[in-house]
Amino acid sequence: MIQVLRRVPLYQLSRKFGWPPVLPLNLTVTPSPRCNSRCLTCNIWKKQADELSLEEWDKVFQGLGRAPYWVTISGGEPFLNRELVAFCRSLYEHCRPGIINIPTNGLLHTTIPDAVEAIARSCPASQIIINLSLDGVGDQHDRIRGVPGSFEKFEKSYRALKRLRCSNLTIGLHSVISTFNVDDVASLYDYAFSLKPDSYVTEIAEERLELGTVGLEITPSPEQYSKAVALLVGRMAPQRFRGISRVTRAFRMEYYRLVKATLARRTQVIPCYAGWASAQIYADGQVWPCCVRADNLGNLREVDYDFRRIWFSEEARRVRRSIKNRECHCPLANASYTNMLCHYPTLLKVGWQVLTAGLRRPGSTERKVVAALEATR
Repeated sequence: MIQVLRRVPLYQLSRKFGWPPVLPLNLTVTPSPRCNSRCLTCNIWKKQADELSLEEWDKVFQGLGRAPYWVTISGGEPFLNRELVAFCRSLYEHCRPGIINIPTNGLLHTTIPDAVEAIARSCPASQIIINLSLDGVGDQHDRIRGVPGSFEKFEKSYRALKRLRCSNLTIGLHSVISTFNVDDVASLYDYAFSLKPDSYVTEIAEERLELGTVGLEITPSPEQYSKAVALLVGRMAPQRFRGISRVTRAFRMEYYRLVKATLARRTQVIPCYAGWASAQIYADGQVWPCCVRADNLGNLREVDYDFRRIWFSEEARRVRRSIKNRECHCPLANASYTNMLCHYPTLLKVGWQVLTAGLRRPGSTERKVVAALEATR
């Protein structure tokens, strides 16, 4: 983590002056948009792509080297990819990221646990985070996810994953707060925490080009979201997370406040570093600064899989100028992590929460977050 913090001034200089050239530390890769869920908040399952082969991804990772620290393997559903274990081995061999984060809907409950164990053992120096999607309890989860029996399969996957004994493995839950469940979050939170996950994170449903959700009314109002987060923070008060989950919890506490402010002000509340510190590579080789804008900076197949040629191109510089000029704003969780990391006031708040987590009175920080959320209404 110290190595990551040492890179923060470089990103700040690059964003302000256009120098030095820097590669992203937060990378999202999408091996495939294929998905076996039919979520009300996501239409990626309708998309097709001329997907990069494992050999092509190997060339991409080799070119990136040790730059990425946090890598999210997105989808679609990542575990539909029969080469996912080999994909992670390639990523680990060339990039050696500190964190590999893989979200899953949990439907493939008979194959996911074995694949996760193989990934964790193949990448011993990386922290493997598996986040299972949970958008409701019982029938509500099935209705939002669009597949009967989703909730039952989620439970089977979760129980099997929690039985794994890998020291570098974190099993968490992830909920998307949308117009379809925002009024029922109390029961959702109660159930989620009853499972005693290693971590629990939520994010707000967004309109994204990547997901095919632009124009859909899936985002709760600022007032609805504020109430939902206040309930979540109250339930987080007695929870005690350890290791990487303790750090992500501290970032999440600030993230919830940031989302509320972004929804209310409709502008970048802190500087966005998408295009500098964070990036996404889509299944067909397109390089994006983020999945919300999904600007095509170039295709890796057209540059012999040399990420640098695209990342330092004139088109990339043009898009960075647009982001720097605040021509966009969003509460994208993945990019927000690096935005907060590169914003010293927020970073100091997060660091203080991590350092004092075991010393402060239970719920003291959480009450401050609730008060801040209420104050921005």
